[in-house]
Amino acid sequence: MGVGSVGTSRRDVRGLGVRVVLSPTPQLWEVPTVESMSLVGLDVHALQTQAAVLDLGTGELRQVRLRMAPTEVLGFLEGLGPGVRAVYEAGPTGFGLARAAAERGIEVRVVAAGKTPRSAGDRIKTDRRDAARLARLFAAGELRFAFVPSVADEQFRDVIRAIEDCRGDLMRNRHRLSKFLLRRDHRWPGPGANWTRRHMTWLRAQHFDELCSQATFIDYLSAIEMLLGRRAALIAALEQAIPDSRHAATIAALRCFRGIDTLSAAGLCAEIGDWSRFPKPRQLSGFLGIVPTEHTSDTQRWQGSITKAGPSHARRLLVEAAHHYRHNPTVGDTLARRQHGQDPRIIEIAWRAQRRLYQRWQTLARDRRKPSGVVAIACARELAAFCWEAATLT
Repeated sequence: MGVGSVGTSRRDVRGLGVRVVLSPTPQLWEVPTVESMSLVGLDVHALQTQAAVLDLGTGELRQVRLRMAPTEVLGFLEGLGPGVRAVYEAGPTGFGLARAAAERGIEVRVVAAGKTPRSAGDRIKTDRRDAARLARLFAAGELRFAFVPSVADEQFRDVIRAIEDCRGDLMRNRHRLSKFLLRRDHRWPGPGANWTRRHMTWLRAQHFDELCSQATFIDYLSAIEMLLGRRAALIAALEQAIPDSRHAATIAALRCFRGIDTLSAAGLCAEIGDWSRFPKPRQLSGFLGIVPTEHTSDTQRWQGSITKAGPSHARRLLVEAAHHYRHNPTVGDTLARRQHGQDPRIIEIAWRAQRRLYQRWQTLARDRRKPSGVVAIACARELAAFCWEAATLT
């Protein structure tokens, strides 16, 4: 997503009743001129699209309902003449319309739905109002645009998200089975932790004389074993796809960091996409939602919990990796194998990250007595900056 702030300078388009905001960052907030004629806000659905066409030459806003598939809307846009620009909110229809428009030379931008300004008292939501609001906000320069991945990148991200969904399903099914066994007073005697090979062998040997309990147990256990097989198949497909993806070099670089292996590195690359689209690591942290909320007024400044904006999957991966930095900096055999043959500059960044984040963890946890969750978030924010530095070198 684009990162930036709305410019403060303004100018009025004479006689149109349209106020255009001039942006200090034109690559993110470029506002069409009057000569571009038409701005179009699209509310896109699977079977129909509502279009609001704002004519900058006359200030007229007209509504059109297009009963067609999303990609067929391009014919309507071409009929509006040269210079037309359109926007639509990201949703279940995906990025196909934006990619097809780029191939035909039409500028169609995708709006980050969660960043669209909305009135606090607005309780009426219709397709017509949504399309008109997008057109007017586009003219005012108040929209933030989402990053449009390529088809290959989106397919790569789909595999990552399927693995994440499988992980969540597996966790829920394991919870159901463990609580079922707890209610029946079947306890794992050990040795070892739950869900290890020994634990799974013990589970398969369990039996209930009552028909209902046995059927429930078999259902829960079968669901877990099915999900384990699904996850293994998806991870194998991911490992096969990584060498041919454009993220291969970045994934190899991120694996040099402590706490980040193949699955975590691939997940970060899939959710972030092009690391270089963030000029500074601070903007990457804002995109990931690991910066604190803030309310500043006059001389008072208040900061709260993190914003939790952006992809939750990438944020979770960074926080989990940050927990590894509570331990003394070291390079074990596993990490040494991952770093073998990599760029010495990236290895140096990874070692610098270990030293800095360990010191940071000790300072916050021991001296300032912060809870471990707060410390992990702070370290994850700095880890994101180190990862950005390594990823932009590849």
